[in-house]
Amino acid sequence: MGRYRRILVAVDGSDSSKNAFRQACRIAFMDKSWLTVITTIPPYEDLFQIPSIQEKVSRALREEGEKVLAGIRKIAKEEDAYIKTVLEEGTPFQAIVDTAEEGNYDLIVMGRHGTKLIERALVGSVTARVIGNSQRDILVFPLSTTIGWGRIMVATDGSKYSRLATEKTIDIAKAHDSEVCAVSVVDVTEEFQAQAPEAVEKLVEKAKDYVEEVKQSAGAAGVKIEALVREGESYKVITDLSKKFKSEVIIMGSHGRTGVKRLLMGSVTEKVIGYAPCPVLVVRG
Repeated sequence: MGRYRRILVAVDGSDSSKNAFRQACRIAFMDKSWLTVITTIPPYEDLFQIPSIQEKVSRALREEGEKVLAGIRKIAKEEDAYIKTVLEEGTPFQAIVDTAEEGNYDLIVMGRHGTKLIERALVGSVTARVIGNSQRDILVFPLSTTIGWGRIMVATDGSKYSRLATEKTIDIAKAHDSEVCAVSVVDVTEEFQAQAPEAVEKLVEKAKDYVEEVKQSAGAAGVKIEALVREGESYKVITDLSKKFKSEVIIMGSHGRTGVKRLLMGSVTEKVIGYAPCPVLVVRG
């Protein structure tokens, strides 16, 4: 446990996805994993009814996809990594999710942003949709970040999603002899604090229970851990603490206690991915 054996890396030719692939090569080396790389081309048949135009568009799209994969093979050679490449036609996030499911991959690796203008958002649209729809763990790399398991931060709010993240954290920490920092954040407004201090105190006590639960589980597994409770805006607290702790990865559940049905992924998770100084591992189960 604690090591990923089958890894699927989604690439689109962007610098972010190239870096994500390079880091996936290093994970594969550490964990002795099988590594598959997927890039996608959009469906085109419905857009063009004339066969000759369909053929030209098909050829152009496939050439572009093969160009992306050729660049990836070059990086793989530099990293001395053996890879399998897949070129799929279809909606990008769905093709990635389906391939991961059909191939029973343990982990999907992606860059935080892709090549489109929409990627000015916190998290690229394809990455967000994969996180929202896949049942596999997803590791998201901001541009220029590197992988490491030595110092791990895990965020918990007592939800079933954060408990899954805690279990994964402990598994990884045991496998890699990591140090762990567990944090639970009480996220309330100043107005709420002023009007209901007793309610805030109850939330703080619950947060202490959450991190104590993590601390006990880690201790039983022989994992070195620091447990913290903080007040503030969740994503800011988590990303700021990550910098202070010098974490090499942040591990979170895909959703917290709120917003599960309304959003593709929890708003706190999305913001942490968007502002994190290091890779973020989203645990799905």
